[in-house]
Amino acid sequence: MALEDGKEPGITIRLIQNRPLPLRLLQFFLLFLVLGLGVSIISMYTFRYFGIQNVTGVGRSNIFLPCFEAPNDLENWIRPPSNLLHKMNDTELFWRASFVPRIKEYPYRRVPKIAFMFLTKGPLPLAPLWERFFKGHEGLYSIYVHSLPSYAGNYTPSSVFYKRQIPSQVVEWGRMSMCDAERRLLANALLDISNEWFILVSEACIPLHNFSIIYRYISRSRYSFMGSFDEDGPYGRGRYNWNMQPEVTLAQWRKGSQWFEVNRRLAVNIIEDTTYYPKFRDFCQPACYVDEHYFPTMLSIQAPRLLANRTLTWTDWSRGGAHPATFGKADITEQFFKKMFEGQSCTYNNQPTTVCYLFARKFAPSALDPLLSLASKVFGF
Repeated sequence: MALEDGKEPGITIRLIQNRPLPLRLLQFFLLFLVLGLGVSIISMYTFRYFGIQNVTGVGRSNIFLPCFEAPNDLENWIRPPSNLLHKMNDTELFWRASFVPRIKEYPYRRVPKIAFMFLTKGPLPLAPLWERFFKGHEGLYSIYVHSLPSYAGNYTPSSVFYKRQIPSQVVEWGRMSMCDAERRLLANALLDISNEWFILVSEACIPLHNFSIIYRYISRSRYSFMGSFDEDGPYGRGRYNWNMQPEVTLAQWRKGSQWFEVNRRLAVNIIEDTTYYPKFRDFCQPACYVDEHYFPTMLSIQAPRLLANRTLTWTDWSRGGAHPATFGKADITEQFFKKMFEGQSCTYNNQPTTVCYLFARKFAPSALDPLLSLASKVFGF
């Protein structure tokens, strides 16, 4: 009995102690599982909310500037940039400017404008003449100025040239950097969807007619005004490099004036080009002056039926040499311009006309005062 009494309590104790153990383990395991699952869910949502935002913020490009924020209504799309001094490089700028609507009809009343693109080293000495030309025609034009990066214009807020400088780079005459500057002007002007026609002028250019005549002439033309000629001799075909093939053949090689007017479609063609640009950059170097050949050749290949094959800018090459004649104070007379106008003969929309040039160059700063005196009588503004 003592032995039995000694065994029975021991067995009873072991049974009482061993029964609750699996239940506690199960409860502990379930509690751990629930807590782990809860922590995992909370962590997942926390990462998705905070983590992805942080990653996106780090990878954001400088191209998304305040004036180019993602549009949330039509007004943001059609409003021109309020500040021309953006931080985009050329690659980003050309990509942004190449956006083209696929639907031709505009869902709002669009007033097409002329973009006047001034390619200059520094100041615009003939600015007062242009100020008078533009006066009273707000909403029908835009102005863009490409100067040396070191130059900062000191125009007053009332001037049409106030804050119209675009981000620029150094330009070398006769080099591809000249065409880069022209493409940069076109790309910045394309950011304003209302700009329909694009005219390249220099600081030595003047308008030969009032704004209304020029606007009507350009807006009603079926063609863009860029010279594109197949010229024999050392200054035409003689500049061709056989390394241009197969993109550009000798038969396709063209020459034309640097000073052009193109419509929006051709402007986009110019800034989006990656086929012809490398060929002209690498194989058209002085004495091949790329600004006389790149655009005329490329556009005559891509859209020959859209070109009038002439320039709108009168220039006097009669004195010979690599540069045209420059006219100063003593040259500016009524007779001088009468002779210029009387000698004009060309076609406009396939019809003969005596109004061929809308602009002229090169005029020295000393010509400003007599030009202002004659502007009303000779130019009509």
